[in-house]
Amino acid sequence: MLVDTHCHLDAAEFDADRIAVAAAAIQAGVGLIVVPAVERANFGAVASVCREHAGCGAAYGIHPMYVQRAREVDLDVLRETVLREHPLAVGEIGLDRFVEPRDDAQQEFYFNAQLRIARDASLPVLLHVRRAIDPILKQLRLCPVIGGIAHAFNGSRQQADEFIKLGFKLGFGGAMTFPRASRIRELAATLPLDAIVLETDAPDIPPEWKAGARNTPDQLPRIAQTLASLRGIAVEEVAAATTANAVAVLPGLARIH
Repeated sequence: MLVDTHCHLDAAEFDADRIAVAAAAIQAGVGLIVVPAVERANFGAVASVCREHAGCGAAYGIHPMYVQRAREVDLDVLRETVLREHPLAVGEIGLDRFVEPRDDAQQEFYFNAQLRIARDASLPVLLHVRRAIDPILKQLRLCPVIGGIAHAFNGSRQQADEFIKLGFKLGFGGAMTFPRASRIRELAATLPLDAIVLETDAPDIPPEWKAGARNTPDQLPRIAQTLASLRGIAVEEVAAATTANAVAVLPGLARIH
């Protein structure tokens, strides 16, 4: 079995064929899918998808690229939702230093507030870390949480080691499958295997063989095969290890059916 630790199955890109997409993932051996929210407005959609599709578990949070649409009351709703729903994690949260225009102070306000919610609820977090790894590590040291996943990790080995020290796993997906992605592939090949989890970020970050097309969770086995090839080990070992890693960092996965 494989675990897709980051898949936006609630996204509009799946409205026409979500049932078929979820069924194809199960058929491919993807037994568990983590579905993170991105703003208050889609908390309900995420909850519905996870109720309706076997093997799906929710995370709730306000994505840094959506904070311009957020209000402070949304944080109260998030806290209430976390206490009521007992999700797998608080996420997708973090910082984004790539997209322009942006408001760094606003992003940091919502990130810090959501770290406190996760800390108070003893939940892990799903982190968006694009071009913002050092500021995120700084905030994690100021407000420690029980761990989580640095989604779509693309930092240095030193930064990877710092996340690992803080109890985090590192998410690898479609970007790793591109031969020119030398830094990501080097990390995937050399990091401790117990630090790695797999993800698709579907419908985004498609693998090399689907470049420019919609990504789907049934692509995870080929992504796993890429990781196995980079490490020179059997894909069965990759599947077993990454599944164990996902359950270790997101203990709520053990209750998903």
